[in-house]
Amino acid sequence: MGEDLHGSTPSFCREDAPHKARWMSSRKARYAEGGGAVVGGSRQRSGGRPESVGGVRVALGVISGVVAIALVAVLVDRFVLGAEWWQVRHTVTAEPVTPQREVGPPPGPLAVSWEHTTRTHHGSVAGYDGVAYAVAQGQVVTASGRGLEVRDARTGAGRWSYRRSGWTLLGWASTRSRLLGYFERDGDRGDRLIIAFDALSGGLLWQREGPQPAAVSRTTLRWPAGSDVLFTTGDGGRTLFGLSAVTGNRVWRLPLPRGCKLFEGSAQPSGAREDLAALALDCAGEKGKRHSRLLAVEPGEGAVRWDRRLGSTESPEVSMLDGATLVSDGTALRAFDEDGGQFAVREGDGVCGDTMCPAVLKSGRLLIVYHPDGAKSGETRMEAVGVPSGKVEWQREDVPAYAALAQAGGQVFALRPRLSGRLLPAGVDIVEPGGGDTTTAPAPISMNLDLPGPRPWLAAAGGMLYAAVPQAAPRPDGASRLFALRGGIAGTGPAELGGVPEADWPDACSLLEKPDLIAARAEGHAAEPSGTSAGSVRLPNPVSCRYKPPAGEGDRDDPDGTKPGRQGPEGASPEPSETESADPAPGSDAPESPAPDPSAPGQDGGDGGSGEDGENDGSGADGADGEEGEEGEEGETERTVGGFTVSVRWVGRTEHAAAQMLDAFQATQAKARTRRDIGADQAYEIGPAAGMIALRVGRHVVVVEADRPAGVAARLARSVAFRLHQGSGQPGPGQPGS
Repeated sequence: MGEDLHGSTPSFCREDAPHKARWMSSRKARYAEGGGAVVGGSRQRSGGRPESVGGVRVALGVISGVVAIALVAVLVDRFVLGAEWWQVRHTVTAEPVTPQREVGPPPGPLAVSWEHTTRTHHGSVAGYDGVAYAVAQGQVVTASGRGLEVRDARTGAGRWSYRRSGWTLLGWASTRSRLLGYFERDGDRGDRLIIAFDALSGGLLWQREGPQPAAVSRTTLRWPAGSDVLFTTGDGGRTLFGLSAVTGNRVWRLPLPRGCKLFEGSAQPSGAREDLAALALDCAGEKGKRHSRLLAVEPGEGAVRWDRRLGSTESPEVSMLDGATLVSDGTALRAFDEDGGQFAVREGDGVCGDTMCPAVLKSGRLLIVYHPDGAKSGETRMEAVGVPSGKVEWQREDVPAYAALAQAGGQVFALRPRLSGRLLPAGVDIVEPGGGDTTTAPAPISMNLDLPGPRPWLAAAGGMLYAAVPQAAPRPDGASRLFALRGGIAGTGPAELGGVPEADWPDACSLLEKPDLIAARAEGHAAEPSGTSAGSVRLPNPVSCRYKPPAGEGDRDDPDGTKPGRQGPEGASPEPSETESADPAPGSDAPESPAPDPSAPGQDGGDGGSGEDGENDGSGADGADGEEGEEGEEGETERTVGGFTVSVRWVGRTEHAAAQMLDAFQATQAKARTRRDIGADQAYEIGPAAGMIALRVGRHVVVVEADRPAGVAARLARSVAFRLHQGSGQPGPGQPGS
């Protein structure tokens, strides 16, 4: 017994020893294979196969990590990337607004009450870079790719606005007291959003993802709505839906006629008012030929009121007035009454030009401006057509090519691109709808219809006139500039000249004297004066003076010394055809002191002009750069001075009014650089070459144009500025010839 306890190994230990040895041997082997690390977490299956719990744990960990990453991505996209707090800039207002009466300004001079510039937004969708306006309920609504902006129509003060970073506004609509915007995420046209706002406060009412507006205008960004219902589309543009502007819910569905679909991306494929909308359709015809149709739909019920076939395969432009619908389809201009009856048609593929014909409906008369078929190029006619009789009550031949019409208070306002072919300001005609009698007044704005971008726009309300015109500045995108115009102060002169007496206009041929011509080596040039009229007022002195070189020394472009294609109407001085630009505001440069007499010895040459940054512009403006200059380096052959023009483009009632006019002009030119070496109060070099200088001295705005040699325009402009500083061409003290 004691041996068992003290001197020998118990039997059960002896029996287990072989198993223990094998276990230790196996453990050592695994230790050796594992590089010194004991591998745990495994156990023996029946049959001797090991089972790894670590592999299962790793797989579960990987799955959990993937799920966590996906969850984080969803949360980041929803609550960070898609969050409203960082990408939306939304302001609202609680201030009341005073409604405006339907009346425009009285006849007479116009003055700027306030103005605002909206930059053109070039988003990811090409072509939708317009800027649109509307005046309603005492407010001015501005819609552009950047978003919505609402201002007080009387003061121009901002009321509310809405923008989304990374999104572009591609459409807007209004119905009753609601304003709606359609946004698409940049780079993803499938990510769409319609947002409804209270029109007065800007408060957000609702927003919906997914709906697509129907027949959005590419030029005005507007899509049809009325009776608190929005038009949306689906099924590839083959179905119309009515979306409640109150709740955002769908209220009706209307399949389009078989084989027809909406035009997509068209300039102006629809028009609407509160009780009726007209939409252009692209339809399949017999033998695969397509044609366009016009469908009139009542917004409230989604019922078709009438359907008419048109005469072209092209997308027509549609304009909806209060009592008539106009359609221009490239073959004719057609007018339909409330029931779809065609009461007027004007044939011709160029009857409306590149845009919709301007038109208004007043007192049962449709006043419309168009180009008669077969007439000479540029001829324009204005007619008053009875609705629905179609009878022409009166017409005016060869009227200005009005850019826009508006009506208020029994008057029709027509925006003309130029007061006169030789003058800078745009003009406004007040047309009496009963007989076509007009009165004319200058508008303190300048227009360049060659510019791309927003179309000119006009509206009248609250005794004011609202006009928007395209401009090139700020470059390179350009902008739309909105002017709110009120009745100005009546001066002692005629209203057609802004109240400035005719006698205040200098003779354009007196702005250069013989010493100036000798200094410019143009003493042999012959002066050819040209006059002009503003409305019914004929200016007594020539406003343009064309200097033609002697026979055999004419411009290289044309023997008579004129640039081909640049001559204005009635022999006017060349019109500025460059597409604009602008940099400084009027009065931003301190007026310069009068330059030394440019015809005096020692004043021949210059620094070549300076741009906005004060650097040399490299144009050789005064002949300082060798053979391209007037004198050039020694041994160079002097170049003959070609024909040139000096024209008085405007005389303002005040210096401020003249500065506004020059600023408006240079803002419509693609190349406009400040020249501080001319000796004028303000001066700009217009165009890619130094061939046009626009300058202001006091109340006078003058343009000097010369193409050859380089720098002669600046030299002549210095002479003109000197003469104006000395008293409208009167010799100054110490000046040769005095």
